[in-house]
Amino acid sequence: MYDNPKSTEEVNKTITSLASNNIQAFLAKDKEDAKNKVLELIPKEASVMTMTSVTLDELGIAKEINDSGSFNSVRTKLATMDAKTEANEMKAMGATPEYTVGSVQAVTMDGKVIVASATGSQLPAYVYGANHVIWVVGTQKIVENLDESMERIYDYVLPLESERARKAYGVPGSLVAKLLVINKETTPGRITIVFVPENIGY
Repeated sequence: MYDNPKSTEEVNKTITSLASNNIQAFLAKDKEDAKNKVLELIPKEASVMTMTSVTLDELGIAKEINDSGSFNSVRTKLATMDAKTEANEMKAMGATPEYTVGSVQAVTMDGKVIVASATGSQLPAYVYGANHVIWVVGTQKIVENLDESMERIYDYVLPLESERARKAYGVPGSLVAKLLVINKETTPGRITIVFVPENIGY
């Protein structure tokens, strides 16, 4: 149920609703087109923070931004810093990049965006700190309404993220400690969603 890409009609309805809430969105042709569009949106000289995202990893976007040397990667800089002595500086850098790129757990057809997080580390940039927010979203994440978004997050996303966290970090699992619901963006042009017409991420 929650891993089926939506129809073009459903995607277009969602894009129209998002636009009414000052969130720009468009549908890429395929995975490669989505990757190219995201990279085109980021000026090479701008600071850009990639948030932890299965979608970004699957598309190769995180690797391109962080490892190619073609972008001013905040995450690459953070990897050279000492978390014990420079924690405040690291938090500030991650929270206030010029651009941040990531994904979300659900988008409703009436134009709301929902982000679930265990730590909340990506939320400051998404909510206010970043000048530009780019989310790459498989269309299987589109849901009818907010109630369905919660079902999707708890029944489908959380078990998959717990499995990933166990393998990646050796922890018992993940949790939904913090939830962000964006009903409307107050700065037009700040948030862009690139929809991918395939099942990508979760």
